[in-house]
Amino acid sequence: MNCFDVYSLYEIEPVKGVGSYVFDADGNSYLDLYGGHAVISIGHAHPRYVEAISNQVAKLGFYSNSVLNSLQQQLAEKLGKLSGYSDYSLFLCNSGAEANENAVKLASFVTGRDRILAFAKSFHGRTSGAVALTDNPRIVSPFNSTDKVTFVPLNDIEAVEKELSTQQYAAVIIEGIQGVAGIYMPDDDFLVKLRELTLKYGTKLILDEVQSGYGRTGRFFAHQYSGIRPDIISMAKGMGNGFPVGGILIAPDIKPIKGMLGTTFGGNHLACAAAIAVLDVIDSEKLIENAAEVGQYAIEQLNKLGTPVKEVRGRGLMIGIEIDGDASAARRKLLFDNHIFTGGAGATTIRLLPALNVTKQHIDQFIEAFK
Repeated sequence: MNCFDVYSLYEIEPVKGVGSYVFDADGNSYLDLYGGHAVISIGHAHPRYVEAISNQVAKLGFYSNSVLNSLQQQLAEKLGKLSGYSDYSLFLCNSGAEANENAVKLASFVTGRDRILAFAKSFHGRTSGAVALTDNPRIVSPFNSTDKVTFVPLNDIEAVEKELSTQQYAAVIIEGIQGVAGIYMPDDDFLVKLRELTLKYGTKLILDEVQSGYGRTGRFFAHQYSGIRPDIISMAKGMGNGFPVGGILIAPDIKPIKGMLGTTFGGNHLACAAAIAVLDVIDSEKLIENAAEVGQYAIEQLNKLGTPVKEVRGRGLMIGIEIDGDASAARRKLLFDNHIFTGGAGATTIRLLPALNVTKQHIDQFIEAFK
């Protein structure tokens, strides 16, 4: 039996990771500035993280959500304190797609409405409901296609109001920063006006912070630069530093009904241990502050390069480099000639999503290779 081949693979197999580096079986090191799609938030094999998971699996790796699990409450309290959302509730699942599925399901339940407003070039996941919210026809099957989702241009508040004023929408879902599209940011003023319109029309506002959350942009969540407070916030990726963890934060005015949401593996003991360790490291090592400082340094250095760099977009350690040329070829050269992992987003954008404890020296190494 072979694996179902859905990705174009580089002929490199990392077998070990330490901090911002991964190593192949021959001991060759590679600077990891992509973190496996923004998943590695505190670096590979962080000792505190390894210890937490090892200790937990030696005691109890899993039991269902039919019994008490104090680790869930411990995680909720730490997350609320560090994010500034201590008055919200936490529902745990396993991935970003699941988080977004549960977010729109919850919004539909509480509003009694069945339409969702999303944005052009958006990406919210590959499961059935999440991919229906994604503006990419190549990955939306006929079964997933629906007339209950409408897409409008990002940062076009007039288009948003036109839709919200003419039809009853359960929710508007928007990424804190559009990652897969190529690092496109909603304007802070746009988010403020979007919050005002959703309140006006009784529509729930969902912030998809799956890729842009957990300190990546120099704030815990990217939308916090605008000062708004959404109704629901979805998250995953950096939440578990590689262990599958996802979740949604739910505003206090949304009350739970037993059976409304559910999960088998979500919030299991190992997942919670991993997620708690991640928050402890982010807090104790001031990684959000580091993301802001090193990210700003990276953007400044990239803006000095000139040709072939056409534009640098992003905040903190969520950076898109638009180049005049083939980004895939550039990424391949960076990987095979310079041993640096980067990401892509479209034909001309290189995407950087390193661990939050990446250093300026790592950025300098990348800049020299990129030159």
